[in-house]
Amino acid sequence: MRECISVHVGQAGVQMGNACWELYCLEHGIQPDGQMPSDKTVGYGSDSFNTFFSETGAGQHVPRAIFVDLEPTVIDEVRTGPYRQLFHPEQMITGKEDAANNYARGHYTVGKDHIDVVLDRIRKLTEMCCGLQGFLFFHSFGGGTGSGFTSLIMERLSIEYGKKSKLEFAIYPAPQMASAVVEPYNSILTTHITLEHSDCAFMVDNEAIYDICRRSLDIERPSFANLNRLIAQVVSSITASLRFDGALNVDLNEFQTNLVPYPRIHFPLVTYAPIVSKEKAYHEKFTVGEITNSCFEPANQMVKCDPRHGKYMACCLLYRGDVVPKDVSTAIATIKTKRSIQFVDWCPTGFKVGVNKQPPTVVPDGDLAKVQRAVCMLSNTTAIAEAWSRLNRKFDLMYSKRAFVHWYVGEGMEEGEFSEARDDMSALEKDYEEVGMDSVVEDGENTEEY
Repeated sequence: MRECISVHVGQAGVQMGNACWELYCLEHGIQPDGQMPSDKTVGYGSDSFNTFFSETGAGQHVPRAIFVDLEPTVIDEVRTGPYRQLFHPEQMITGKEDAANNYARGHYTVGKDHIDVVLDRIRKLTEMCCGLQGFLFFHSFGGGTGSGFTSLIMERLSIEYGKKSKLEFAIYPAPQMASAVVEPYNSILTTHITLEHSDCAFMVDNEAIYDICRRSLDIERPSFANLNRLIAQVVSSITASLRFDGALNVDLNEFQTNLVPYPRIHFPLVTYAPIVSKEKAYHEKFTVGEITNSCFEPANQMVKCDPRHGKYMACCLLYRGDVVPKDVSTAIATIKTKRSIQFVDWCPTGFKVGVNKQPPTVVPDGDLAKVQRAVCMLSNTTAIAEAWSRLNRKFDLMYSKRAFVHWYVGEGMEEGEFSEARDDMSALEKDYEEVGMDSVVEDGENTEEY
């Protein structure tokens, strides 16, 4: 067995968790009370869903997950919601006072009181695994719990489970709209700390998903439930190969091996296709070529940036449903002939493919149409540096006036940590710049010197 443990932190993490586990249950034929009727065993008779669920003696399937928030309201919705019987009560950990959008509260003061309980619960989950593969973190960059507490948990897990992979699904602050003024502070502080503890971070930005909902699904005013269900489809595609058997399976370590050329450059851009409403679905074909092509259109990306301005270092295409390898090869060959898609010159091939027989499942009365095949593309492109520079600029505007800094210092954080984090982010931008530079040019310079 290759088990994965999901850790959902803060409001965003918990709500993403709701959508993800709802979808996993539908995909595996597990009812909201955790029972799985024997006639409904999905996944071709295999029990690979055990990577995400553990089975009790009573035939109850319990998610290998933990929900943590420093205030109770969001998790209380899970405790009283339709899936309340699915989770073990001990998997829900809540505090009394929240982190108030303050990284320092989540990481130093309030977070410190809860970290031992959380690590204890995680240890119990790991002890139930035969071959733990790694941890999946779901959180936001902008909130106090999502930024501060997540980075604290990840730091501690690195000490206790050094070799295990840690992947993040993180909600990145949207360029135009923010739910908190101090999002740039929280984001940069958390990225600085988790940079060395996270192996791969899939960023999703709310605005990009809002636009996808409006444009492709005709939802005029998308709610968080709409956004989270879309994110759940992406998460499901990325984890499908861990939960189902397929022609070409991709495991957690494989993502890193193929997507992360240097340890710090581990922020792939996520694209999903086809995203289409039920009304439009009847009139479209969705061949493998078409859905592969639409992955390279900026409109389908989960982060606002333009890959046409950057270069690709690696691409991972995860297909699910009715897909044969021959179609995939043809689609990729077509992509490679396009001028607009540029790879760095030190990585000429750059495509990793996963194929999974299980077609995408749709949530009843959800927004997405039922389709025969879908693809999720994870691409490591230098264009995502745009997202970082945007965030750094906002950070600088506030920090130059030391605005809001006293709230962080008052929680026991040193002001030096701000500038240290900011320097680290400048270095990250520079890393991306250097990776995108042509190596041939450097050789040319050397020959002129001699």
